[in-house]
Amino acid sequence: MIQTLQSLYLALTEHEPISTEALTPAGSNRRYYRLSTPGEKSLIGVEGTSVDENMAFISLARQLRAKGLSVPEVKAVSDDMLCYLQEDLGDTSLFALINPSSSSESDSTLVHSLLCEVMRQLPDIQFKGADGFDFSVCYPLPSFDKRSIMWDLNYFKYCFLKSTGIDFSEPALEDDFEHLCDVLLREPCDTLMYRDFQSRNVMVHDGKPYFIDFQGARRGPVQYDVASFLWQARACFSDTLKEELIDVYLQALQPWRQTDGNTFRHTLHYFVLFRQLQVLGAYGFRGKVEGKAHFLQSIPFAIGALRHELEQHSFAEIPYLQQLLTKMTTLPQLQPTPHKEGLTVQISSFSFKKGVPADKSDNGGGFVFDCRAVSNPGRYEQYRAFTGKDDCVKAFLDDKEDMALFLQHVYALVDQAVERYLARGFTHLMVSFGCTGGQHRSVYAAEHLAEHLKSKYDVNIDLTHKEHPEI
Repeated sequence: MIQTLQSLYLALTEHEPISTEALTPAGSNRRYYRLSTPGEKSLIGVEGTSVDENMAFISLARQLRAKGLSVPEVKAVSDDMLCYLQEDLGDTSLFALINPSSSSESDSTLVHSLLCEVMRQLPDIQFKGADGFDFSVCYPLPSFDKRSIMWDLNYFKYCFLKSTGIDFSEPALEDDFEHLCDVLLREPCDTLMYRDFQSRNVMVHDGKPYFIDFQGARRGPVQYDVASFLWQARACFSDTLKEELIDVYLQALQPWRQTDGNTFRHTLHYFVLFRQLQVLGAYGFRGKVEGKAHFLQSIPFAIGALRHELEQHSFAEIPYLQQLLTKMTTLPQLQPTPHKEGLTVQISSFSFKKGVPADKSDNGGGFVFDCRAVSNPGRYEQYRAFTGKDDCVKAFLDDKEDMALFLQHVYALVDQAVERYLARGFTHLMVSFGCTGGQHRSVYAAEHLAEHLKSKYDVNIDLTHKEHPEI
């Protein structure tokens, strides 16, 4: 399908894409690429496996843009509806700014401002998005209803709860699932429910938030998206910040719907609980069934958030479920592991003329990738004084399809190893990139792998450039 995306790019821009860079995949089966050529704006190419899902995204994107909302513009769509090109909003997500490992103290004012702006814009998305929209195109369901709620609750039961080995009464649990459905469906379901409204799906472009990945949206209640955003497991917002952002949301909501704050908060916490169970079901399936280690890593964070929610609030209408979940959150196997070292990935660039870098762990092994088959900027005089971290060299290699293809294969191999190492509790993996001088291609590749792993996994990165330790 890459050829289809490249053909769409050519038809749209009248230029062949010089670079087609595979981007880090998310939780779905959709694949993303950045297509670019000198003198043209880059575009994001999307390969989907479902025509209906693609149609839902494209229809919603056009609806939201027509209402003046900040979403990517869909530029071109293939005849079979399996591929499309959309506006490139860059690589900076709000999650990356929130994450303490990637943001600094100087970012705190910006992050706070962005969080407030996201909550101010949410009612516009919900109400303008619903205005005149044909919800029949939504995927996989047009509305948040009892059937969809029970799907998610049983997803939690079968993909997570049963795997813990905890004993429970099926009839009592099903009764409280029914009661929870009743509570959630008391709220008006007449607005656009984004559904996957979280900081990973907010891109920061030119200092402003833009919203992506809303292909699962449907008609539903406003509380769902507030719960999704403020109680996302890895964001770890303080209770004080959550309350402040709820106030920001409620103020922005008033022109659309007069709402009492106390009543809103009471119902909101049932949505929070439901969303937390939904997330645990997804983590259980992706981590335990599909074997994706980064989802397993997220389980202790989600359990901690659920425990805190149960301690802070009483859910009088679902007493058995609250009791069962409280017991579940104390299970030893669901607690953060006391071993804090984690996995360290040692990434190095080097010159083959001077030898492969030493393994700091004394374990031996690891990957050694030979970059010498990739186009070499060192052959050109204007690049010889620079390294793979300098903009001119990066621009040269960004434009080379052989480097993009090389890194695509590297990511696939290293990702597989990282996920197995995380699952087995290993603490060290070594990855080395060699080229002729250890200056251009190897440095570029090492830097890109480090960024790829930091964005995808909770691992420690030890990045060194053997021939240029000063950079």
